[in-house]
Amino acid sequence: MSEGKQGPTQPQSNLQLHRQLARFNQERLRPGLPSEQWRQQLETMLRCQLMEGEFVESARSGFVDVWPEVPSEIEAFMLWFEQLKHSGPGQHHALFDWLATQANAQQMCWFVTQEVAGEAGFEDLVALAQIKIPVQPKLEMARNYWDEMGRGHAQGMHGGLLEKLVAELALQPTIEDTVWESLALANLMVALACNRRYAWQAIGALGVIEMTAPGRVSKVNDGLCRLGVSVAGRSYFQLHAGLDLRHSAAWNREVIRPLVTANPELARPIAEGAWLRLMAGKRCFDRYSKELRLDGQIDWNVLPLRRAA
Repeated sequence: MSEGKQGPTQPQSNLQLHRQLARFNQERLRPGLPSEQWRQQLETMLRCQLMEGEFVESARSGFVDVWPEVPSEIEAFMLWFEQLKHSGPGQHHALFDWLATQANAQQMCWFVTQEVAGEAGFEDLVALAQIKIPVQPKLEMARNYWDEMGRGHAQGMHGGLLEKLVAELALQPTIEDTVWESLALANLMVALACNRRYAWQAIGALGVIEMTAPGRVSKVNDGLCRLGVSVAGRSYFQLHAGLDLRHSAAWNREVIRPLVTANPELARPIAEGAWLRLMAGKRCFDRYSKELRLDGQIDWNVLPLRRAA
């Protein structure tokens, strides 16, 4: 959504909108109990879902110029999709080389805090997105989910690995301290996964995460290592630098290819979801760079990270 654009149910700014949607997503995904106020709760949810829908539809409008480029023939489509990891929005962003080689402790902590606060939970998104899809893609998404869940071992759960870094750096991520672009990325992913009208966009968005993340997370890992973070603290980024390469190859082969082969009309919504996710990521990277003043004119001191007491 462009800055200042409003619909009839939208707050007045991107910051207000995405803070409200972030709180809404926390509430609607949290297990609860029956309440006598269920009617009022549903009315509140409807207002938030209308805001969510307007946000997603506004984001989708930016894909209009890309539509003609998306082929529906399977081989051409797979070539187009896989090329996104090289030339898609936000790829090879200068932010990540800078994090690897120059960011100091305070800057790295700020970056990680933003990323953690905007983390929507890949395993839950996969679980939501796979509902009622064909068997072959469902099975691959189940394998991906199982990996995210540490293959049944709590110490290997990917969310828990990220929590180790948060604890080591003594971070306290909150909605209020998170830039709207990071909140918007998480809100987008939850919206795509929760609303079945965006089911194929969700699959494209999740697939492009697996395909494009390894290069970025490896550079974040390099920066954390340079700043003295423990192996345990860096394990989330170390793991995804390699594992996502395998996940991506399997996702493209077992999820996206069979879906588009069976129904070429799915090429465009899958492509749209991938593009929406990459654009949301690029907005984050650009905002992070602005906040961290990556203008090449500041000689930052590279300091070791201060550990939690």
